[in-house]
Order: sequence, then C-alpha cells, then structure tokens
Amino acid sequence: MPNASPIEPLGLFPLHTVLVPGASLGLRVFEPRYLDLVRDCGRAGKGFGVCLILDGEEVGAPASAAAYGTEALIEDFGSGDDGLLTLQVRGARRFHTQRVRVRDNGLQVADVEWCDPDPGDAVRPEHGLLVTLLERLIERIGGEHAQAPKAQFDDAAWVGWRLAELLPLQDEERQALLQIDDPHQRLDRLLALLP
Repeated sequence: MPNASPIEPLGLFPLHTVLVPGASLGLRVFEPRYLDLVRDCGRAGKGFGVCLILDGEEVGAPASAAAYGTEALIEDFGSGDDGLLTLQVRGARRFHTQRVRVRDNGLQVADVEWCDPDPGDAVRPEHGLLVTLLERLIERIGGEHAQAPKAQFDDAAWVGWRLAELLPLQDEERQALLQIDDPHQRLDRLLALLP
C-alpha cells in the first residue's frame, strides 16, 4: 500500500511503455509541454512521472494514463541527429496518482502518493529459478547489469525489477508487476508469466 506520505505534485510524461525502478529509458522530447517539464525538472533537481498510456497517444491531446507509475530521474541529455532533445532517465520511486490536473499547455500534473520503498528481503527458495533465469539473461545480453555485484541476485526486489525490465512482457503484464507492493508476490507473478 502507498504510505502515509504527504501528497506531492508531479509532472507526468505518459508513454506507451512501463518504466520500472532501476531501469534505464531513452526519450526524445519535442512537444513544448514536455520541454517545459524537463526544464522545470532540471531547475528543481527533481524527476517527472512516467505512466503507461491506457487510452490515447503520446503526442497531441492529453492521454489517459495508469494510476501507478515510476519517477524518472534524468541521468543524461543531449540532442539527436534531428536536433531534438534526447534524455536518458532512470526509474526511481513508484507512485500512486490521486488526482490529475491538465495545464493550459496540455501538461498533466498529478497529485501523487509515493509507494513504500521495497524491503531488502532475500530471494526465497521457491524463486531460485528466477535468479537462474536472470543470470542467464544478463550473460546473454550483457549491458549495465552485467557488472552487478553477486549480492544483488539475492535481493528479491532487484531480481523482480530486472526481470520485469528485461523479459519480453506485454505492457499490461509489466504494469501489473509495477502495482504489486510485495517483492515476493511480484516474483510469484513473474513465475506465473513464464511459459
């Protein structure tokens, strides 16, 4: 359950993808409302919210987005060959949207409640197969997680988020995982999703 933290405003960047905690995501930004959002985030040293679009598009009229999302922290930025702003963001805290307002420029600003951080629980024996699967996946695809310390593979939350990030899941499946508060339940769901 979300904790009893105060409600905070958070600018939203709805996408046709799910960002999970710890995952990296590349974005191209060209709409004025999102350029304003990125500028404001840079000035304030804060992130913005990424939510899965349930109905609508990434450009144009404000889209209807999922109530659960992930804070995106800007790690790097530049410009592409087309001159558009490019961002590299990383998923941080999960949040639950309480209410959404739409500004004159079309930017959605949500009142969000931050979800409790994942506990540092160890992987349970019944989820050992998932650890092996994650190790094999990372051996095959490499990437930033190839340098992860061995201890990470015993952290139930980390294993769950990396599998949610790396497995070829449907957006709806990834969103369902994002909405689960307990890391062991998240691993149960991942086991059920395996073919």
